[in-house]
Amino acid sequence: MIARLARGRRRLPPLRPVGASGVTVSVVVPARDEAARIGPCLRAVLADPAVTEVIVVDDGSSDGTAELAAALGAKVVTAAPLPGGWVGKQWALRQGVAAAAGDVVVTLDADTRPAPGLVGALTAALERYDLVSAAPRFVCDGVLEQALHASMLATLVHRFGPVGPARPLPPHRVVANGQCLAFRRDRMTEADGFALVRDRMADDVALARCLARRGWTVGFLDAGGLLEVDMHDSAAEVWREWGRSLPLSDVTGPGWQAADLAVVWLAGALPVLRLVAGRPTALDAALLGTRLLLTAALRGSYRDPGAGLLLSPLLDPASAVRLTQATLRPVRTWRGRTYPAITDAARKARPGRNAAR
Repeated sequence: MIARLARGRRRLPPLRPVGASGVTVSVVVPARDEAARIGPCLRAVLADPAVTEVIVVDDGSSDGTAELAAALGAKVVTAAPLPGGWVGKQWALRQGVAAAAGDVVVTLDADTRPAPGLVGALTAALERYDLVSAAPRFVCDGVLEQALHASMLATLVHRFGPVGPARPLPPHRVVANGQCLAFRRDRMTEADGFALVRDRMADDVALARCLARRGWTVGFLDAGGLLEVDMHDSAAEVWREWGRSLPLSDVTGPGWQAADLAVVWLAGALPVLRLVAGRPTALDAALLGTRLLLTAALRGSYRDPGAGLLLSPLLDPASAVRLTQATLRPVRTWRGRTYPAITDAARKARPGRNAAR
């Protein structure tokens, strides 16, 4: 774990704004009942001179998402009925890529808030990488929400290291953020990447690992100055929704899942529990000191870092419990849809199956 955290000293610099480059760029936004959140995202990309077209793939919305997107000026693609074996987001993204005309495709979730220069920066990064994923700055609406979110975010750093590693991780440990991806349209069409991970709930990490296994260079870069996201409305939603996906159960083998949980418990939860019990050891003190340094480093991951961030280490035991719960009982429901569990036979049959090791 210490070696992973030490990578932070050699992180790649954050993305800086870049203007239009002459490359045609299609922005694809998959959306299912996002009328309440999609407006700021669409207004931002529609006003960006680096963007050639904006496509919203309406995935069976019933709240007027498609009508709002069209009124704002986006091209709306109505998703075909969801076929068996597909998760809705991957199905929507595949259709969005098929409808895109740009040389580069940038995919954004509806709750993202891109700043001017983000699309240009992502396009420029594709000179070095085949797939670029951007880490945002998070918006939290209260002390408890920020505390729990930061505690859960710390579990990702403990397991995979900080954003922007100078050296690429092994393909089976690559991570990505599906809220913002960029790639060349022709390469993704040729690979049919979203079909390769059609049944994965952790679709972003599954895609990155699968393509890395196929020789793609994957960059996970810090875009905190150019991208914000308001993922959840409350601490309860962070617990319920983000907590279920953080274990990456359908893209990580049992051995690595056990190792990751051990790191979260031993380095995060137990030192806090022993401190509260009045029985901390010297090792606990060292680990708690490291956790406080990580807390300081995470300030840049939040638009308004405050008391919640400072209190986040106290919730590390709760985050460990949530990750353990979600690992032992994976949830495969999302937005009113329930997807069947992935069998071992399905894992072995899928092209690029080593991405799920």
